[in-house]
Formats: sequence, structure tokens, C-alpha cells
Amino acid sequence: MTEPTPELAARAAQQHVVVIGGGIGGLVAARECAKVGMPVTLLEASAELGGAIRRAEVDGIVVDAGAESFATRGGHVRALVTELGLGGSIVAPEGGGAWIDGIPDVGAAPIPKGGILGIPDNPFAEDVRRVLGTGGMWRAYLDRLRPPLTIGFEHSLGKLVAGRMGEKVRDRLVAPVTAGVYSAHPDDVDVEAVAPGLSAALTRVGSLSGAVAVLRGEREQKGATPGSAVEGLVGGMSTLVDALRADLEQLGVEVRTGARAEALVRDGNGWTVRVETVVADDEDVAESEELRAAAVVVATSEPAARALLAGHAELGEEAVAPEIQIITLVLDAPELDAAPRGTGVLTVPGSRIAKALTHSTVKWGWLRETAGGRHVVRVSFGTQGELPATAALDDADAAQLALAQASAMLGVTLRPEQLVGAHRARHVQAQPASVIGSAERRTAARAAVRAVPGVVAVGAWLAGTGLAQVVPDAVSETDRLRRALLFG
Repeated sequence: MTEPTPELAARAAQQHVVVIGGGIGGLVAARECAKVGMPVTLLEASAELGGAIRRAEVDGIVVDAGAESFATRGGHVRALVTELGLGGSIVAPEGGGAWIDGIPDVGAAPIPKGGILGIPDNPFAEDVRRVLGTGGMWRAYLDRLRPPLTIGFEHSLGKLVAGRMGEKVRDRLVAPVTAGVYSAHPDDVDVEAVAPGLSAALTRVGSLSGAVAVLRGEREQKGATPGSAVEGLVGGMSTLVDALRADLEQLGVEVRTGARAEALVRDGNGWTVRVETVVADDEDVAESEELRAAAVVVATSEPAARALLAGHAELGEEAVAPEIQIITLVLDAPELDAAPRGTGVLTVPGSRIAKALTHSTVKWGWLRETAGGRHVVRVSFGTQGELPATAALDDADAAQLALAQASAMLGVTLRPEQLVGAHRARHVQAQPASVIGSAERRTAARAAVRAVPGVVAVGAWLAGTGLAQVVPDAVSETDRLRRALLFG
């Protein structure tokens, strides 16, 4: 939206907007409204802003306890980061590639180069043969001899891969990626959601491996290079949250933490938001109040959004959201100096208790410098339809389980006395946008919210997980709200 005229500015000053939720979606929405002069109150139920972006201090090292990077696609997050003055802090991952662990009869091996979502473009490549074995390699090659599929014939990524290249490609190469990245089995993943254009390329070239090669070539022509799919920030992703908060306060936004929105009530042409605010000196005591608003942005998790919107919008069936636990370990382990498994490890589903590991001090140079010779390792548990193995454990036992899994996944014996600090973060992740049927469910829910005057909803449960989806969605939905308030 362009700079408002004096008349529009005066009108904007009369449009109080309440944003419920202080994750990235809520912070961006609040900023978009405040930029045109609207008075904004942002309510966050917890004590901290950021949502899926959070920090922790472990043995004196500040680490990302939630999201550690952002996808570069679309350039939306990079643009936001640059606008906030953090452009000089953007960094690419280091340390080479990652590994796959739990491969039957193989153990562990580097993730083959030259693929998309684990699907190889050359079944005869040595790194592919190492994972698949000779039999799996030749079965994958049969893809070149099979007739092409019609566009849209197969929506399931897992079924497409198994049918074209065999179950070993699906189970040993693709499943570790979809479980680690999307918290979903490849059979449940929508092809077009995770690899747009793959079906069309398959139809054109006649083989899945050929389609992968075509898509990789197209991406390289657009400037994408291996390792450029994600970027991070020096100091961690929470620096983005800090910058957003500072910008909001400069724009005059009232940012309130420990303030839970309990209900939305239609009030004439506007809304009343009933709020419970924790008293600073006593977390068991809350003060109640009502805020009058011309419009409301609901930027919470799906369960909280549904509770607030009940009676106002028919949102359909609620999605099943996976619980994820990330155990961050700080280790005094010189044997990890050689980065034995690169930047981290993905596991073949069912082979390990943990689904993934990130060797953070190999992946991020700024963290390696901060750690002063210690190693930071993140171990992830939990996936779609499966509780984390750490769910019933206390923090100490969860850390020991993570240490044992890290030792196995890294192929290095790590002793309990080498663990100098640990932190556990719990996340209830929105259902991955990659899951088959998710797009239709989100579209229906979004339409129901849009039918309610003066309300928009943003966040991962509607936009899809990841900042690259949440940020542009929050901008576009908030722009729709601003236009409705200013132009009627």
C-alpha cells in the first residue's frame, strides 16, 4: 500500500486494530497496520514474543530453540529482514551436506547430491548406489523405461516415487527428508505442494529422474544453488523478533505479553476483545478488561483461533498437528571437531527414536565462534501421528535420550560427562501444508474467516509452516483488512 493521503491518515487514526498473537504472523500484521497510522494493540498470551522462533541460553551460549533459518523462496523474508536493518546479518549454512542414518544393511551415508526431496536425478551416481545398493539402483533406473504419467495422476509423493523408482528410493532417500523437514510420511505428502512443476516435467520428459534434472536446471538458471535454499541470521533468528518488536514500538504499537484474549464479541460495526492479563508480580492472578476494536487480527495457533472464532465462522474439521520436541545439547567433545556427519543427520523412519539431528556449530559459523570450542547439537523428536519419545520424560532423562541418539546418529561415542548443558523446547506444529488435503482444508477455513467483517486470521495453520509462507500471507491478509477499513 502506498503512503496514505492526509484524509486517509486521519481515517486510519480512528481504526484501532487488536492483533491477537505475537508470533511472526502477528508481529508482521501489527507492523503493516501501524505503518499506515492505525493504532494497534498486540496481545501475546505467553511471556515472550516470537512463537516458533525462540531462544535459549545453554551453558552461556545463546542458541535458537525453535526455527533456526528461513527458506529463501520468494525473497519475502529476506526483504523483511533487510527492511528491519538486519541485511548484514544474513548468513548461508556452512559445513557441506548432511547424512542419512538407519539405512538397512548400510548404516549411514551422505545424502546424495543432484536430487530434489531425496529423488535422484541419476540413479547410477555412486552416492545413490551407496544408499540403494545395486538392486535398488537398477530398480530406480526402470523409471527411465516406464511410460510417463498424466499430469495430476498421482498426488501422493510416496506413491509416485515408489511406483516410478521403487520402494528403496521412497524409504531410504525420500522418507528421511519428508519426515525431517515436513514431519510427514511421503505417502501423505502432496507432490505439487512440495515440488511444484514436478508432475508437469515428468509428463514432458517421460521419467521422474529426468523431471528432477529439469527442475534442478530451471532452479539453477534462476540463480538457486545447492545450499541456498535456507539462510540464517548472525545471533540467531530471535534477532528478527527483537527487530520487529523495536520497530513496532517505534511505530507506536502497544505490545503486551502475558495478555490472553479470551473471547471476541461482535459490537456494532466493530469488536470487543475480552482480555485476561497476568499480574506481573503474581502469575496466578489475572486482571480482566475489554478492548474495543474496529478490527481484529487472529494470529494464534489453530486451536486458539478456533476457540476465538467459534460462533463467528464455520472452520470445518480441525487438523491434527504434530508435537515436536527439540533437545539442544552443548557438548565438550573434541571428537566432533571433524564434523563426522556434516551439518546433521536425517533418519530412515523407524530406524531411530529421533527423526533428525543438526550439528549447529558446523552449520552456522557465527555459532561456532560463540561456542568457543564446544559443540551445539539439536536432536528432534516427533512427527505426524506420533508422539515424541521424550514426551513422558523429565528434562534430565530427555537430555540423556537425546545424547544417546546423537551418539548413534553421529557415529561417535558421546559420554554423559561430555554433556555440559541441555535445553528442551516443545512445539505443537501446524499441520504441514504439504499433507494431502491440507490445501483444500486451509482454503475453506480462510474463506470462512474472510466472510466475517473486520476479522482476518494469519499464521502457519492457514498459510503453511515456515516463515517464507507465513510472512507474505500476513502481509497480504492485513493489506486486505486495511483496505476494507480505509475504503469501506
